[in-house]
Amino acid sequence: MTGLSPKAAETLTRWLKDPSVDESTKAELKALADEPKELEERFYRDLEFGTGGLRGVIGAGSNRINRYTVGRATQGFANYILGQHTGEGRPSVVIAHDSRRFSPEFTLEAALVLAGNGIETHLFPSLRSTPQLSFAVRHLKASGGIVITASHNPPEYNGYKVYNAEGGQLVPDEAEKVIANILEVDSFNGVKRISREAAESAGLLHWLGEAEDEAFTDTVAAVSVGREEIASTLGRDFSIVYTPLHGTGNLPVRRVLEKIGFTQVHVVPEQEQPDSEFSTVKSPNPEEREAFTLAMKLGEELNADLLIGTDPDADRMGAVVRDNEGKFVVLSGNQSGALMIHYYLSRLQEQGKLPSNGAVVKTIVTSEMGAAVASHYGATVFNTLTGFKYIGEKMNQFEQSGEYTYLFGYEESYGYLAGNYARDKDAVLAAMLIAEAGAYYKAQGKTLYDVLQELYAQFGYFLESLESRTLKGKDGVAQIQGIMNDWRTSPPHEIAGASVTEVLDYSLGLNGLPKENVLKYLLSDGSWFCLRPSGTEPKIKVYFAVVGESLQNAKDKVAKLTNQVMARVDGK
Repeated sequence: MTGLSPKAAETLTRWLKDPSVDESTKAELKALADEPKELEERFYRDLEFGTGGLRGVIGAGSNRINRYTVGRATQGFANYILGQHTGEGRPSVVIAHDSRRFSPEFTLEAALVLAGNGIETHLFPSLRSTPQLSFAVRHLKASGGIVITASHNPPEYNGYKVYNAEGGQLVPDEAEKVIANILEVDSFNGVKRISREAAESAGLLHWLGEAEDEAFTDTVAAVSVGREEIASTLGRDFSIVYTPLHGTGNLPVRRVLEKIGFTQVHVVPEQEQPDSEFSTVKSPNPEEREAFTLAMKLGEELNADLLIGTDPDADRMGAVVRDNEGKFVVLSGNQSGALMIHYYLSRLQEQGKLPSNGAVVKTIVTSEMGAAVASHYGATVFNTLTGFKYIGEKMNQFEQSGEYTYLFGYEESYGYLAGNYARDKDAVLAAMLIAEAGAYYKAQGKTLYDVLQELYAQFGYFLESLESRTLKGKDGVAQIQGIMNDWRTSPPHEIAGASVTEVLDYSLGLNGLPKENVLKYLLSDGSWFCLRPSGTEPKIKVYFAVVGESLQNAKDKVAKLTNQVMARVDGK
């Protein structure tokens, strides 16, 4: 076709001619005949299966997420599972999905392909959270898991995340094997699929329900370190506004908070029900203040103590607290993490339950403040690459060796986990812990903001910021790579008044970590910044961290560092 690269033209022709492609898909493609740029974007490559799985714009095409790209990925995953299976009986996979467009359809497609390969599937009949999927894989002793979600991406996206038998997202060596299997699958002819009726009659399709929900809720609640006080008095005197942002968190978050004794939990009514368009927000992302607009309005009306928000698949939690003037302040992921580590470890210590070999795990782009707090309580701190799969991998290592006892893991992007029941971040657990901490300190006459100021005074004024640039499509991929190449080949010697003391290029595989396209620059004043292409979105992310002599000094330092680095990133 005119205006298309040979690769895109060849793949498009194949989709249009293949009898296994349904007519509605072909019609969608034919309607784009006069839009060569759009067709090029849809067919210039296959949608990439990264270390976490697939994530892309919904639509027809090899570079879009649809029943055919989901089917092909599932066939590759099925081949991988069958190759790994050595025990008796059939291997099995648990599948969950969120509230996005086509999530139920993609879930069933994956299940029927697995069934076509003789693999049992356990499906939730309606939306469930990503952490519950991780829990269910472990609880049911399954061979793996799949969750259909695009996390906090815009409405036009969906995704497909794959989990191993430990309940964690695939780490690179596992992902490479799955990818190799996928690449061997013909997009259409190589996918084995049977009907729902055939799968159910053969005992290959099972539906999960209330018992699994109850097991998850009970397990999360068991991690509480203040349940007795919450249930007796504190839970009645602490007012919470919660928004699930139209996603999966609504029921599990409310169940857990109720189970440990919180009685004043108010859900934002406009955002309570699932909505694939996320119609009340620009982005269903609890990292952004705008996502809390309606929660803040309700919080003011109710004079709430704490606002909590979770993203669509309920693996990320954001919290909003009152400052010393009574105004709502959105906590960063680093701040929430430090507060939860302080609360959780201090309560374990009070109760004589803090192990001598405790471990806290964080990522290389996460603030050092939480590490300082954890070290204060005698915990050993470990750093991993970005992505909770690496924290889950550390948990597995601790469990196998017994050398360390896992206490808490977190990343600056609002992902947290305490307890050993899952291998992915859990916003349900985080909502419980941050609420518990808020109620506990309120009984002492303090807000969470007050406690944060105490931590700054004790450990240092750590402050962080994050900038990102969205660069979509084929050209965007090249632009992001160009930015990384520029910084890699011409590193600065001085920036924001501080000399660069060390450049950490993680593409070389530093400190025993897997190779990853990340650059981190350490500065002489204790600051650092880090450049990292996103693994799930068409973005380059730039992280900044400073330590100041006061909060204002830290704000000035992070602003200066951010401005100078981003000027170069933007080519100014």
